[in-house]
Amino acid sequence: MSAANFPAPGDKAALEEGAMLTPRFDAAGLVTAVVTDEASGTLLMVAHMNAEALDLTIRTGIAHYWSRSRSVLWKKGETSGALQTVREMRVDCDQDAVWIKVAVAKPEDTCHTHRPTCFYRSVELGQGGGALRQD
Repeated sequence: MSAANFPAPGDKAALEEGAMLTPRFDAAGLVTAVVTDEASGTLLMVAHMNAEALDLTIRTGIAHYWSRSRSVLWKKGETSGALQTVREMRVDCDQDAVWIKVAVAKPEDTCHTHRPTCFYRSVELGQGGGALRQD
């Protein structure tokens, strides 16, 4: 599926107040997807979707993404069993990012490192900061 299969983004008013999803794909044909656990609100991952991934996610209710590193469409959890069932999808004001609230079939395998979130390290802040701390 190409971006052409979604209606073209309109003017600012249509993007911000319109009743139709008209995603603004970037130069690489992607929108950013922020993914949280629907029950706890925990940030699970940030990924990207091309038009095909966005369309499949909307039509099937199972999260699909575009892997920038492998250049392939990917159904999250297809091999690990950690499928993400979409409970709610929101779009930001200018329709270039989506927020997906999901239920994960195997939460302990949300991340390919076998953790429940891809955000398992903290960055120390302040003068001399930058060190990573495992949570």
